[in-house]
Amino acid sequence: MAPKDSSSGTGGSDSRFFTTQKKGEMHELRLELHSTDRTTKVDAVKKVIASMTVGKDVSGLFTDVLNCVQTGNIELKKLVYLYLINYAKTQPELTLLAVNTFVKDANDPNPLIRALAVRTMGCIRVDRITEYLCEPLSRALRDEDPYVRKTAAVCVAKLYDIAPELVQERGFIETLHDLISDSNPSVVANGVAALSEISETSGRDVMKITASVLQKLLAALNECTEWGQVFILDSLAKYTPAEAREAEGIIERVTPRLQHANSAVVMSAVKVILSYMDIMGGANSTPGGGAHAESLRALARKLAPPLVTLLNSEPEIQYVALRNINLIVQKRPAILENEIKVFFCKYNDPIYVKMEKLEIIIKLVSERNVDQVLLELKEYATEVDVDFVRKSVSAIGRCAVKLDRAAERCIGVLLELIQTKVNYVVQESVIVIKDIFRRYPNRYESIIATLCDNLDTLDEPQAKASMIWIIGEYAERIDNADELLDTFLETFEEEDPAVQLQLLTATVKCFLKNPEETQDMVQRVLDLATEESDNPDLRDRGFIYWRLLSTDPEAAKLVVLGDKPVIEDDTFRLEPNLLNVLVGQIATLSSIYHKPPEAFVVRAKRGPVGDGGDDHLGVGDVGEEIEEGDEEDDDEDYEDETDVDGKGGAGGGGADLLDMGGLAVTGGAAAATAGGGGMGDLFGAAPAASPEPEARMSKVCAPEKSGGIELWAGFRRGPGGSVRMELDVRNVASSVPVSNLAIQLNKNAFGLSPANQQVACNPPIPVGGSGRHSVELANGGPGMVAQVPPGQPASPQIQVAIKNMTTGLVFYFAANFALEALFAPDGALERAAFIESWKSIDDKKELYGTVSDLPAASTDIDRVAARFGQHNVFLIARRPVPNAEGQEVAYFSMRTNTGMAFMAELTFKRGVNAAKVCLKTEDVAYGVQAKVALETLLRSG
Repeated sequence: MAPKDSSSGTGGSDSRFFTTQKKGEMHELRLELHSTDRTTKVDAVKKVIASMTVGKDVSGLFTDVLNCVQTGNIELKKLVYLYLINYAKTQPELTLLAVNTFVKDANDPNPLIRALAVRTMGCIRVDRITEYLCEPLSRALRDEDPYVRKTAAVCVAKLYDIAPELVQERGFIETLHDLISDSNPSVVANGVAALSEISETSGRDVMKITASVLQKLLAALNECTEWGQVFILDSLAKYTPAEAREAEGIIERVTPRLQHANSAVVMSAVKVILSYMDIMGGANSTPGGGAHAESLRALARKLAPPLVTLLNSEPEIQYVALRNINLIVQKRPAILENEIKVFFCKYNDPIYVKMEKLEIIIKLVSERNVDQVLLELKEYATEVDVDFVRKSVSAIGRCAVKLDRAAERCIGVLLELIQTKVNYVVQESVIVIKDIFRRYPNRYESIIATLCDNLDTLDEPQAKASMIWIIGEYAERIDNADELLDTFLETFEEEDPAVQLQLLTATVKCFLKNPEETQDMVQRVLDLATEESDNPDLRDRGFIYWRLLSTDPEAAKLVVLGDKPVIEDDTFRLEPNLLNVLVGQIATLSSIYHKPPEAFVVRAKRGPVGDGGDDHLGVGDVGEEIEEGDEEDDDEDYEDETDVDGKGGAGGGGADLLDMGGLAVTGGAAAATAGGGGMGDLFGAAPAASPEPEARMSKVCAPEKSGGIELWAGFRRGPGGSVRMELDVRNVASSVPVSNLAIQLNKNAFGLSPANQQVACNPPIPVGGSGRHSVELANGGPGMVAQVPPGQPASPQIQVAIKNMTTGLVFYFAANFALEALFAPDGALERAAFIESWKSIDDKKELYGTVSDLPAASTDIDRVAARFGQHNVFLIARRPVPNAEGQEVAYFSMRTNTGMAFMAELTFKRGVNAAKVCLKTEDVAYGVQAKVALETLLRSG
C-alpha cells in the first residue's frame, strides 16, 4: 500500500503530472479517463489539466473528460469543471451536454458542490448556458448556506457582464441589495463587490446606500475578511454623508482599519477618511465653519502613523504607498508636515523608491526644515547613481523656487556642487539656476561669472540651452557675451533643435542690446536658421525675427526683450479637480499613474462565446484594456505662425515667410526656381481617378487652421509602382474658390517629396464644394531622408506645408504614411530563400503582436492572401500547427521600392477572430511600420 500512497498522493507530488508527455500519450489518457478505478481517473484528469496549464492542446479529450463529471468525488468534479471552463470557449455545443450535471449539482445536499456548480456555470461564457443558469442562481442567492450565497453574489456580476438584460429581468440586482442586509459578513462583502462591479460595467450607480444599508456595511466591516473590508471601504468612499456629523460618525467606525496588517485595507480606510474630511471642513459642515477644526487636526495626526508604517514594507509596497502619499500631501500637507525625516533615502532603497521620496521631500520642505533637507540633498548629490544625483540637484533648485527666504542658501549649495567639476552635476545645476533666475529676476545674477567658467563641461542639449538663455538674457552684464555665443555657433548645424532655438533667440537679444558688435553674428545665425535648417519651428522663428529686425527694430525690442512673467512654483502641480478625482481613486492604478481611469483604461464589452466574441491567441479574456501612448496623427503641433497677406513679395526685405521654393501663379503657369528643387512642371489637367487599392483617408487639417478649407489625406500605391498622396479638399467656409495649391514636404523617414509641387483644382472649388486630387510622390534623394535616431522606430509622420496660391495663406499638417504604398511587385521570395533569410535574422529583430476583433474574411488564409496580394504582400507557404487542432500558420514576404525586405508569420485559429503576427527584418527601424501595415490590412476585411 505504501508505494501506491506515495504515487497517488496530493500536494508536492503532483509535480509529476507536468513532466513531458511522450508520443501516443493522448490515447493512453483517453483510456485512463474511461477507467473504472477512481484513483486512475483522478490522475488522468490531473495529467490533462497539467498539459492544459503548460499550453498543450488537449481539447480533443473534451467528451472523455466530460464523462468524468458524473461523480460524487468533489476533487474530481473540481478538476473536470476547471477543464470545462477553459475549453467551453472552443467547444460551446459540447458544453451543453454538461448542463444537466450543473443543474443537478446545484441541488446537491453538499453546499460546496452547490456553490461549485453555480460558480462554474457563471464562468462559462456561453450564451446558451446562461438560459440554464438563472434558476440555479436564483435558488443559490437564497440558499440557507452562506458559502453558497456569497458565491452566487459574485456569479451575478459575471452574468451581468454576459447578459445584463437577463440580470435586470430576473431581479438579481434587487436580490443583491437584499444580500447587503445578510447576517453573514462575507455575504455582505461579496454583495457589495458584485454591485460595485455592475456599477462600473453599466456606468450607473446601482449601489444606492441608504441609512439602514450604511449601518449594515459598518457592522460587517468589523467581521468580514480583509478583502471584504476593501470592497466595503471602497463603497463607503463613494457615499456622500448628509452632514458633517454623519461623516464624523462613519470616520470613527473606519479609523480602526488604519491599524490593519493588510496595506490595501489601510489605504482604502485612508481614502474614506480623506473623502469625508472635505465634508467635515467644507460647505456641508455646521454653521461657524470651525466647529470641526479640532476634529480635522486630530484625524491628520491619526493618519500619519499608518502611512509612515507602510514605508517599512517591501520596496514594491513602499513605491505604491509613496505614489499615494504624493497625492495625499498635495491634498493635505499638514498630515505629514512633521514626518519629513521618514522620507530621507536609505542607501539600499531601490532607485524608483528614492525618486518618489525626493518628490515628497520637495512637497514637504518648509522654512523650518529646509536646512536639514539641503544637507540631505547635498549628500545625495555625491552618490554614484547619475539619475538620482540629477534628481537631487534638481530638487535643490525646486526648493529655491518654492521658498523665497531659502533661495540664497539653495544657490550656495548649488555653487558648492558646481565646484566639484563633476560633469552631470554642473549641467543639472545650470538647468535649475536658469529657473531660479526666472523666479527671482535681478537678485542672484552675481553668480553668472561662475557659470561662464564652466562652459566647457556642457555637452547635453538642455544644459546648453539653459546656459545660452542665461547669456542672452543677461548679455549686458557679460563682457564677452558675443564671444561665448560664437563658440556655440561653430557647431550650430549639429546641435539639438532646442539648443538651436535658444541660440537664435539669444543672438537676437545680443544684437538688440549691442548692435554694433554683433551685426555679422546675427546675420550669420538668421542665414543658418532660414536657409540651412529643415526644422520648421526654427525656420519660422528665424523668418519672424528677420522680418521684425528689418521692418521695425523697436517692435523687435518690445517682443524679444519684453518683461517675462515670473515662473510659479509647480510643486503642487496637479489641478484641484484632477487631484480630487485621484484622491477618490487612492489604492487603485489611478493613484499610481496619477491619471484618471478614463485616461488609460477602456472598458471593452466581451460578447459570449456562442456569438464568436472571444479569442484564444493570447488576446485575453478581460473586460479592460490598457492603452499605451496612442500615436495621434492630427496637426496640433503645427501652428501657422506666419501672417501671409499675399503682398509680401513686394518691397525690400519683406519676402514671404514661406515662399514654397519661389512658386507663383500667373496666368495658370508655375514658375519654378532652383530653390524649389527643380520642380517646374505645369499643372493643368485634373488628377486621374484613383485605381485600386484605395487610400485610407483621415482628417489632417481643420478649417479654422487653413482659411476655411478642410483637408483629408491618405497614401496609396499608384500605377507603375508610383506612390500617391490623395488629398480631399473641402471648401467649408472660404469665400474665395480654391483653384491652385502648392505643396511641399519636410524631410521624412521615407525620403518622399512631391514630383510636382503645384495642385490645380479644375474646376475651382466653391464654398460648400469638394474635390479629390492625387499628388505623385517621388524619391527625393538622400537630402529628403530624415535620420532615424539609433534604437528608435522610424516616425510614420510626413509633415506637409500647403500654400493657397490665391490667398497666399500657408498652413501645415502631419499625416501618417501607409508603408504598404511602398511595397513593390517583386517582393515574393522563393521558399528556400525565405527559410534561409528567416533563419539568418537575429531573433532580437523580431516584432510580435496580436490583432483581435477581426472581420470573418480576415480569418480565412485564402482570402487574406488574396487581399494581401493586391498590396504586393506575397504568400510564401502555409502549414498546420502540430498538436494544435484548428491552428494554421501562413508566411508572407514583401519588399519596398527602396529595397527594405520584410518577412511575416501569421497564426490563425479556426473559429477565433484574431491572429498573431510575427515580423522579421534587418531594417529594424521600419519594422514597426511594416507590422502596422499588415495589421491594418487584416482589419480592413
